[in-house]
Amino acid sequence: MHQLVFATNNEHKLRELSEILKGEFKLLSLNDISCSDDIPETGNTLEANASQKSFYIWDRYRMDCFSDDTGLEVAALNNEPGVRSARYAGEGRKANDNIDKVLAGLKDKEDRKACFRCVISLIIKGKEYLFEGRVDGQILPERHGSSGFGYDPVFLPDGFTQSFAEMDAETKNSISHRGRAVQKLVRFLHNEYPHLPDQ
Repeated sequence: MHQLVFATNNEHKLRELSEILKGEFKLLSLNDISCSDDIPETGNTLEANASQKSFYIWDRYRMDCFSDDTGLEVAALNNEPGVRSARYAGEGRKANDNIDKVLAGLKDKEDRKACFRCVISLIIKGKEYLFEGRVDGQILPERHGSSGFGYDPVFLPDGFTQSFAEMDAETKNSISHRGRAVQKLVRFLHNEYPHLPDQ
């Protein structure tokens, strides 16, 4: 089975990606390759941050790898928090603080349209490929559900009556921004690199 390094130690992301990949590839975390570096994310776009992280791993370890950057874009907040989604309420703050800031910003606004975007940077044999997944929806006025992570409790995807945090993992992964990006990545690997050697 071909190994892919996922440039993260985020347990939520690792579990979600493992569920989506369904054993197609052996997923290695940064811990698995003994990388304890604080990988920089200084880009102004999701694409730039994803590329920065994956090239950081390739340049140092020469292992096929991928990374993602994800952002919530809220129309009435000028598409914020966007690339700053994980740090929206400030460095060191938690997900609930970020949610509180979004809800406060929408307090007197009727337009609650939002979307999640995920960009994956895949590096195979030193060459980069980018994949994007997107899901549109609305920001709920209050939290619903206790599953998922990040902004999931306040994001209601279009066409559904449950927030991401109320959905079971299989349902969420089938429609989520990250799920859609990963599905594109897997299709690409099957079509372009069907006989990758084990590392």
